[in-house]
Amino acid sequence: MCGENSSSLTPGFFILNGIPGLEAAHTWISLPFCFMYVIAVVGNCGLIYLISHEDALHRPMYYFLALLSFTDVTLCTTTVPNMLCIFWFNLKEIDFDACLTQMFFVHMLTGMESGVLMLMALDRYVAICYPLRYSIILTNPVIAKTGLATFLRGVLLIIPFTFLTKRLPYCRGNFIPHTYCDHMSVAKVSCGNFEVNAVYGLMVALLIGVFDICCISVSYTMILRAVVSLSSADARHKAFSTCTSHICAIVITYVPAFFTFFAHRFGGHNIPHHIHIIVANLYLLLPPTMNPIVYGVKTKQIREGVFKFLLGDKVVFTQDK
Repeated sequence: MCGENSSSLTPGFFILNGIPGLEAAHTWISLPFCFMYVIAVVGNCGLIYLISHEDALHRPMYYFLALLSFTDVTLCTTTVPNMLCIFWFNLKEIDFDACLTQMFFVHMLTGMESGVLMLMALDRYVAICYPLRYSIILTNPVIAKTGLATFLRGVLLIIPFTFLTKRLPYCRGNFIPHTYCDHMSVAKVSCGNFEVNAVYGLMVALLIGVFDICCISVSYTMILRAVVSLSSADARHKAFSTCTSHICAIVITYVPAFFTFFAHRFGGHNIPHHIHIIVANLYLLLPPTMNPIVYGVKTKQIREGVFKFLLGDKVVFTQDK
């Protein structure tokens, strides 16, 4: 078969097998994923609505949060409905081009999510280290340009994934042991040499992940220095408390991301495959689910906005940088 022309080595569709080894438990596994997805959609759409309609939330910090919410709800929507169809209706087929499209959006949006977290760290740095120039530095055009740059970075770096994957011959079959089309999971189905895919995937991870983490680390180092230099304990507590929600979002996003990345490349034979798949799904679903909850609990202005929306009472918003 490997001697046939390249078009015959491109399957018309792939079959996503879900979570290998746990097929009998697919229905039960789907319940928490479905519950998390509903929370993610309601929570993130609610945040976007709240930020767009409350004048008190028309500030850089909340604009970046709205961008994060939009990215998160789009990200989980690219995978979870299809995953639930696999679990509930055994609809495992996905068109080859649709698989590549899903793969592109998954990786582009995860890269954009990382970029938005980096922008939010820079926002906290400006707010704490240059409070008097905060509104001057982070104007609406600056916010729009940085958001657009983050989007374009993801698009330009991830587009080659689709071409690198499409060029591969697939003469080993079309079964993918996953719930969605992940770059390396699709490439490993190929009977060709996918070393270029692996190297480019590593390079993109370094360009996006390492760069963003370095920027976040530098921002918080400067923030810590500025907070420690404050004379009042109350001022130090108030300044750093504005960062707690963002720090929680960073941990929720990067811990499963690092596990998925290193397990794919270095722990393939030591970690059961179904653990790989479950953590990979949590990597896409946990941040969209938890971020609205974390920001809703930790951010006073958002809590007040929710109470105002639910109770219909006039709530006075307090300003907080």
